[in-house]
Amino acid sequence: MFLIRAMNMAINEKESELMTTRNCETDRDYQGHLDSILPAFKIHKKFATSNTAAKIYDQVIDKLEKLEKSSTDTEAFCQFQAQIKTQKEYIAVLKEVDTAKKLAKELQDQIDAKNETLTSLSVEKTEKDEEFAKAKEQTGERCAEIDASLVSVVEKLDEMERQRKGLLADLPTRLRKRYELLMSRRGGVAVVEARSGACLGCHMHLPPQLFNSLYVVKEIQACPHCNRLLFVTATN
Repeated sequence: MFLIRAMNMAINEKESELMTTRNCETDRDYQGHLDSILPAFKIHKKFATSNTAAKIYDQVIDKLEKLEKSSTDTEAFCQFQAQIKTQKEYIAVLKEVDTAKKLAKELQDQIDAKNETLTSLSVEKTEKDEEFAKAKEQTGERCAEIDASLVSVVEKLDEMERQRKGLLADLPTRLRKRYELLMSRRGGVAVVEARSGACLGCHMHLPPQLFNSLYVVKEIQACPHCNRLLFVTATN
């Protein structure tokens, strides 16, 4: 136990020494020393006879690992430093570092601007989502009203179709066949109104005598242009 505590103290002293007198050679030597003793401490920890001893081992191992990482970082720096051989190269490296810092700042400014834009777009999206939800609700209500109106219209059309079929059944056979022929040839419109002297089926002017006779003659009259059956209303 005393040996472990002594080693812990020695590591603390070595760590302080490295902070003040650090150079590439000392770090390389110390790295080799760490590579030899760190695995040994990890093995010894497995045979610790008490929690206290295990904790001390943990403290020692943690410090050794930190020192190992620190030494590794220093080694990488030393390799880079060894490539710089003249003052001119050193100045060039400083310029590269300064350029890299400026570029990093510019990139960070761009990232900040993009983040602000993203925040603004997010707020706008939230507003648009609320507007869309409101419009969707209003559309749903309007669609429900239209559906209800369509149901009413369909019911009326069905009733009118039943009435048409009833009236058609009461017609003389010759007139019924004439009506059915016109329905098939004139796009489903066999009977049209005559108004202001014209047939509203083909929009052609009717002979004045024919138009006037529609008010007095009880016989069914047809348009001389499209052959549709004509009728007039009391207002005409």
